[in-house]
Amino acid sequence: MQVVFVYLVVSAVLSGALAYDPDMLQDICVASTSSDVKVNGFVCKSEANVTASDFAFEGLAKAGKINSSVGSLVTVANVDKVPGLNTLGISLARIDYAPDGLNPPHTHPRATEIVFVLEGELDVGFITTANKLISKTIKQGELFVFPRGLVHFQKNNGDKAASVIAAFNSQLPGTQSIAMTLFTATPAVPDEVLTKAFQVGTKEINKIKDKLAPKKS
Repeated sequence: MQVVFVYLVVSAVLSGALAYDPDMLQDICVASTSSDVKVNGFVCKSEANVTASDFAFEGLAKAGKINSSVGSLVTVANVDKVPGLNTLGISLARIDYAPDGLNPPHTHPRATEIVFVLEGELDVGFITTANKLISKTIKQGELFVFPRGLVHFQKNNGDKAASVIAAFNSQLPGTQSIAMTLFTATPAVPDEVLTKAFQVGTKEINKIKDKLAPKKS
């Protein structure tokens, strides 16, 4: 019930006051993900084919299995998972953290984010364009806001699992992990760019790339 309450409250606040996505021009516009037509968002599928399942998603109800090297798992509920979100300017995510787990520094280019702590205690923060760190420790029942486009992070500072519900004022906020973006891009960012930016040698750059490279199955 706590999770349901958070969904409703955060959704109402963000959709009404903080919408950045284009305003809707009809009651519903369920995303037609199979359409070849490209628009800013998704074209609407026929209303005759719309069902309740287009507006529902059960993926945030339980903690996911964490098997990442950083100790966190993000489960999204955006327009890709909930087609009914198309044109509504809102989405959610659940983030689960192992003890000492980290959601590494990243940005959302199309949305402001607000997180509500379901359990545990987290060190959270963002960096302004003036290079100032704004940070705080938040615990169960508390929330924190990350302004649109700014680099931010969350870290579980406890010895028990933690989890949050995150809300975004975009149906598809986008995520750019700083480390993954710089060191695993395709084609690769030239080594001379990275060595000069970080003031290290090629050997150190290659070590980082090796650690971040996707594991081969």
